[in-house]
Amino acid sequence: MSLAEISEIVELAEVAEIAALTDVRSAPHAERPAGRRHPLPGRQEPDRERAAAAVADLLRALGRDTTEVNLRETPRRVADAFIEMLTPREFALTTFPNDEGYDELVVVRDIPFHSLCEHHLLPFQGVAHIGYLPGERILGLSKLARTLEHFARNLQVQERLTRQTADWLQAQLAARGVGVVIEAEHMCMSLRGAQSSGSRTRTMTLLGAVKDDRRTREEFFTLCGLQA
Repeated sequence: MSLAEISEIVELAEVAEIAALTDVRSAPHAERPAGRRHPLPGRQEPDRERAAAAVADLLRALGRDTTEVNLRETPRRVADAFIEMLTPREFALTTFPNDEGYDELVVVRDIPFHSLCEHHLLPFQGVAHIGYLPGERILGLSKLARTLEHFARNLQVQERLTRQTADWLQAQLAARGVGVVIEAEHMCMSLRGAQSSGSRTRTMTLLGAVKDDRRTREEFFTLCGLQA
């Protein structure tokens, strides 16, 4: 598989994912029954054999002998590793009625994650802080991390990952506000180019009251351990 073919597959998957997200956001929230399961958009099945062949071609193009004993299984191992990193685990984002009328922020901070930079196919990893201001529905706290993981297991840029996570949670919960902050180190900066080891990039997406209401915004940053 050539790099052009890989890019085409990724672009098609992105289009399908955005279309599915748009469909979800346009659906009337009031029609969702209590505890309804909301499956995340699917991905195209990877072709392990083609991926391994492409890795072998790449190694040979880089001047490596793939028949050498230590490299014979490398194409398969690399293909398996990339498939694992690019395949999200299945889960259902189940929401429940906010019967108690809880109206304060819910924040989970320091959620570890890793993803792959779509420009260099090198990892970036760090932590995310995710919170929401409940409306009529709430969800299990672990699902905040699982939503992040779903979008992280793709060829990504940090800005898009931040926005996708926030938009999807807002669409599913019809929350009064959502906040997502991601802090990550990018290996494409640490290992090559600028070689700025230890540098971290921070991105954020704030929606609804978390963005528009100063008190709520400051409280969100405080709960995340960040300065407003």
